[in-house]
Amino acid sequence: MTTLIESEEHQALREAVAALGKRYGRDYLTRTVAAGKPLTELWSEAGKLGYLGVNLPEEYGGGGSGIAELSIVLEELGAAGSPLLMLVVSPAICGTVISRFGTEEQKRAWLPAIADGTRLMAFGITEPDAGSNSHRITTTARRDGADWILTGRKVFISGVDMADAVLIVGRTEDARTGRLKPCLFIVPTDAEGFHKNPIDMELNAAEKQFELVLDDVRLPADALVGDEDAGLLQLFAGLNPERIMTAAFAIGMGRYALSKAIEYARDRTVWKAPIGAHQAIAHPLAQAHIDLELARLMMQKAAHLYDAGDDVGAGEAANMAKYAAGEACVKAVDQAVHTLGGNGLTREFGLASLITASRVARIAPVSREMILNYVSHQTLGLPKSY
Repeated sequence: MTTLIESEEHQALREAVAALGKRYGRDYLTRTVAAGKPLTELWSEAGKLGYLGVNLPEEYGGGGSGIAELSIVLEELGAAGSPLLMLVVSPAICGTVISRFGTEEQKRAWLPAIADGTRLMAFGITEPDAGSNSHRITTTARRDGADWILTGRKVFISGVDMADAVLIVGRTEDARTGRLKPCLFIVPTDAEGFHKNPIDMELNAAEKQFELVLDDVRLPADALVGDEDAGLLQLFAGLNPERIMTAAFAIGMGRYALSKAIEYARDRTVWKAPIGAHQAIAHPLAQAHIDLELARLMMQKAAHLYDAGDDVGAGEAANMAKYAAGEACVKAVDQAVHTLGGNGLTREFGLASLITASRVARIAPVSREMILNYVSHQTLGLPKSY
């Protein structure tokens, strides 16, 4: 990696975060997940070291950098075997939206605590019947005097049990047209009428998934984030970082799996030669490395565009980065497991669980098919089928 692509400061950040990740590693994650606990110790230490809020403004306790730096943090923790999924949610989505559009009171209440890890915010957009179509969101907010009343359901919301609040995407009625428009609300997880139900997942992760039921949750006027008439703009300001960070999550996971396969291929000897000497083993691992490196370049481009304020350019690049990283991750994990053969399915080597985990990068937060739709329409100018 050269300073042409990544500055000396970025390289130093990589090395520092990699050292933190190495102190915890895959064994820490495995033990914690088995105990049904969140990754509290790693989260807290990363917060104290300033890594959780590296993208947030300095005046609110952050590092004053951007998504480029936060993506490095997540990638390197993932490459060490202990990624923090909530980095995608709390500082990248919620922290970004609040820092860009929140009131002064909202910024002071949330950003310093998100940055140092003492408070955590989840993000609620997905609904049972809306899927990837955010225009079909049915969670609605209506005015009741100075308050808001929020009603609806959300599914596959990560980390609600760890969160102090959820940034909920709802819709309000436009008085001029009668149509519903998207809006963002900060909803405390202890609010009356807020119910969370864990979803029974095959995926074994520290961050649990929840269904949310919002049963006439009463919120004060200052729960609304930003301008009521600019909800869609504010929403997409959080979704581009989400895609970039999902790419970082996938690249880190792919790098971890690949490193284990390379180590095994160097040491495992059959017929008097390490199996890594055989091209049938070496070439697929080399291809996996190339794919991960290419995905990282697109991720870096997307982060650069976003941090430079080019939301349109970042939207295209972020979707491409997420797509490329998801594909590269799945291939890297598959090839790593295949390289180890039967050992790749044992608990001792810890790769089999990544088969399921790596699929997340293809599915969430948006499917690869919807990304292909985006590129078809927005980049290639092809007509829509829907």
